[in-house]
Amino acid sequence: MKMRKKSELPSKLCAHCQLPFSWRKKWERDWDQVKYCSERCRRAGRPATEKH
Repeated sequence: MKMRKKSELPSKLCAHCQLPFSWRKKWERDWDQVKYCSERCRRAGRPATEKH
């Protein structure tokens, strides 16, 4: 496997915090199903909403 620069890796926006996160080796098999950047965001679930 060819080594890539971090900037060349695919990225997505987290479904909860809306911050970008990059591909990780542990997500190699199921990258298409990954929606959250961390376990904390996955547990929180729904997208964050602004409170007024």
